[in-house]
Amino acid sequence: MSGSRRKATYEDLETVPPNCVGEIVDGELYVSPRPASPRARAAIRLGTWLEGRFDQGEGGPGGWVILFEPELHLGDDALVPDLAGWCRERMPEMPHTAAFTLAPDWICEVLSPSTAVLDREKKMKAYAREGVNHLWLVDPLQTSLETYRLEKRRWSRQGHWSGEATVHAEPFAMLPLKLTSLWGR
Repeated sequence: MSGSRRKATYEDLETVPPNCVGEIVDGELYVSPRPASPRARAAIRLGTWLEGRFDQGEGGPGGWVILFEPELHLGDDALVPDLAGWCRERMPEMPHTAAFTLAPDWICEVLSPSTAVLDREKKMKAYAREGVNHLWLVDPLQTSLETYRLEKRRWSRQGHWSGEATVHAEPFAMLPLKLTSLWGR
């Protein structure tokens, strides 16, 4: 037998224990533990901030569908970003489905030591390939936010903020985001 491995399938995902997150990236199955408290807290706080202002339009402009840990079937990959958002022009109604095949307009990955390399390398490459326009990387241990915009199928870093910064970051730049709200007590 040659050195090639069998490509992971959706059936492989179904064997992942419920206390883990499974993803297929570039034909390989990745299994990660559920997020530790700093990562979970940053994700839920950012999601809550976005959902109210940009999904529901309460105190903000609306115009988005924001989801926590949606399963994305993009090409041969099955990905689960921490947060994802679609402009309502592209997704006027949220479909009743277990997995989405329409690539989001924005994705946020909340980094942890066990997922940072996967998020920064293979998943960023897959998101670029599928035409996701904006990507945020939140690192609760470093208390930082990095933002990227897709330009000519490549990621262009738009900014890096940390600590107590107040950020106006695309595609949600019209409202200020206080980073301390993501990791404060």
